[in-house]
Amino acid sequence: MLICIDNVLSTNEAAEFRRQIESADWEDGAKSAGAIARLSKHNRQLSESLPLAITLRNEILRRLGNHPQFISAALPGKIYPPRFNRYDVGNTYGTHVDGAVMRIPGTNIALRSDLSATIFLSDPDSYDGGELEIDGASGTQAIKLEAGHMVLYDSSSLHRVTPVTRGTRYASFLWIESMVHESSGRTALYDLDQAIQRLTTTLGGKDVSVLQLSNVYHNLLRYWAQT
Repeated sequence: MLICIDNVLSTNEAAEFRRQIESADWEDGAKSAGAIARLSKHNRQLSESLPLAITLRNEILRRLGNHPQFISAALPGKIYPPRFNRYDVGNTYGTHVDGAVMRIPGTNIALRSDLSATIFLSDPDSYDGGELEIDGASGTQAIKLEAGHMVLYDSSSLHRVTPVTRGTRYASFLWIESMVHESSGRTALYDLDQAIQRLTTTLGGKDVSVLQLSNVYHNLLRYWAQT
């Protein structure tokens, strides 16, 4: 699964996020990486305990909780609170895979990383390089989205951020434990839900085919979901 989701934040909202974090107290991103990933991680991050980071991540969580496409694609059970990073000229993050199990800071809650997500905060014309490259069965996809847009992909994928050669790349990133663990199941449910939404628009919510497909969707979700 690799899905791009538009307008988690508007262009103006992404610009306001950038304005607030540009002059914040950044720390070495390698501090939060595992032993292997630390060797290839060269960026900076905001501390999770920074009040500004807490305020902004709560706003992102609020937006995601009300974003129909995100909910349809991720079927979130738990979310690791969004973090923020920056890549200046020369910064990069080599090929790595995200940790399978993470503990949410300040809690005793463990999260299985089924999905990874990046919300781009910088206008793509403001920096060169900095593409998020994700390896998959069909090859490597390079992702560089408009400010405020999100890419959602399987955490099991090898991925990297290419070196920034001009400007600064700001982003927020997070992980999701889905109620449906299997990627193939999530993809099937997402495709079915999107089809139901399109049919509802054209046929109406009372149409018998829409109702039957909705019944199938919820019964499949009931069968696969783990809460």
